[in-house]
Amino acid sequence: MRQIQFIRSNTFLWALAVAAAFALFVVGLFAFTYWKLDDYLIARSDRMITTRINFIADLPPERRIGAISDHLEQDSRGVQYAGLFNDAGTRLAGNIDSLPRALDLGGAAQGVRLDLIEKSAVHGPVIRVVGRRLENGDVLVMGRNVDETHEISSVVGQALALGLLPAFCLCLLAGAWLSVRAQRRVEEVNQRVQRIVAGELRERLPEDNSDDPFARLARIVNGMLAEMETMINALAGVGNDIAHDLRTPLTRARLALERGRTHATTLEQLQEVTDKAMAGIDQSLAIVTALLRLTEIENSRRTAGFGNVALDEILREVCDVYEPIAEDKGIGLGVVIDRNVQVWGDRDLLFEAMANLVDNAVKFTPPGGQVRLELVSEDDTALVRVSDTGPGISTQEREAVLRRFYRSDKMRNTPGVGLGLSLVAAIVKLHGFRLIIGPAPGGRIEILAWTGRASKAAACRSRTPTLATVNQM
Repeated sequence: MRQIQFIRSNTFLWALAVAAAFALFVVGLFAFTYWKLDDYLIARSDRMITTRINFIADLPPERRIGAISDHLEQDSRGVQYAGLFNDAGTRLAGNIDSLPRALDLGGAAQGVRLDLIEKSAVHGPVIRVVGRRLENGDVLVMGRNVDETHEISSVVGQALALGLLPAFCLCLLAGAWLSVRAQRRVEEVNQRVQRIVAGELRERLPEDNSDDPFARLARIVNGMLAEMETMINALAGVGNDIAHDLRTPLTRARLALERGRTHATTLEQLQEVTDKAMAGIDQSLAIVTALLRLTEIENSRRTAGFGNVALDEILREVCDVYEPIAEDKGIGLGVVIDRNVQVWGDRDLLFEAMANLVDNAVKFTPPGGQVRLELVSEDDTALVRVSDTGPGISTQEREAVLRRFYRSDKMRNTPGVGLGLSLVAAIVKLHGFRLIIGPAPGGRIEILAWTGRASKAAACRSRTPTLATVNQM
């Protein structure tokens, strides 16, 4: 079965098609080379014969016989032929016994059958010959055996033909190797995908350091799997957190109503019980509302309302809103703005994020402390910093505080549902900004925003699924 899959794989079939096309091309090239080489060698031999017969024909009659003898004596390979005949056809010199009857004396080279004085068993009787009638009536015949040209052409043709087989086999081997390699990678990916489908969310596709399309696809898919694992784990934890956080206020409301039904004897006592029950229900509604708000932001439904927003004005408004609350608690609240800054985003969401940060800072800062808002900008970036003199966030809790419903053990008695920083992180992510949580002692949370064109580009990139960034500084 594996062998059938190997033969039917697209990679192997493509390699086979390329090898067949290459073989046809080589065969055509070999045929053209063989044909042109044979013609070239024969034409070269004809030129040599013509040159030699012209040389001897131009000699005086008394020197022609000696020239023919010298020419034949210098032929060590026995491929040269010559004959000098008188008007009656009697041989005067040379190794040709008689004048060929079919010979054209017009001076053009042609293949004819010769009667030789010494019969040769090596060369055939058909030879390339040039004949010419001289001024005194004699006939001069010069020839050359061209069997060697056919031999050379045959050798070249055989060499080229023998080279075709290794080339064809090489193409098939390359195709087989690529097919096996691709099949192994696909099988490995298939096995890992099956494990992922079975619930092993930590499984990843195989990666390497190469830059081929398969490796790039594996890196993209692994990034998507990491994001999905994080989201699934977060959803699994959120379900438990929602059940736990909703159960507490609802249980209190039920107990309050039950006690009121049993023990309330006056209208004032019944109203007190009802107020407690309503407070528990309000807390549950606040949790549900915050979750719906968080889901809306994370789904990027608000990006259509983006526009230029004055970040400095938002900080001033937040400071004005929380200044009375800070004064009642004995906390100093101040804002420092370097210059006016414009960012691309949703004004209401940015106001909500800043308000959550300031609310947390005022809530967790002891009386007599300080909360400070700062806006510093340069080039295409703007840094919003909310710092306080409270306990701050420890290094171990920097990532945990962004989870929904997370509340530190030290802050269990402080009112809240544990969704404030999760909401801030979602808004920051929606805008393509960066959230930075500073170390304790003292709280410090920063938002690195982009201004101008960089802000629009960051907002566009934020529409793809990415995790909020927490820098450990």
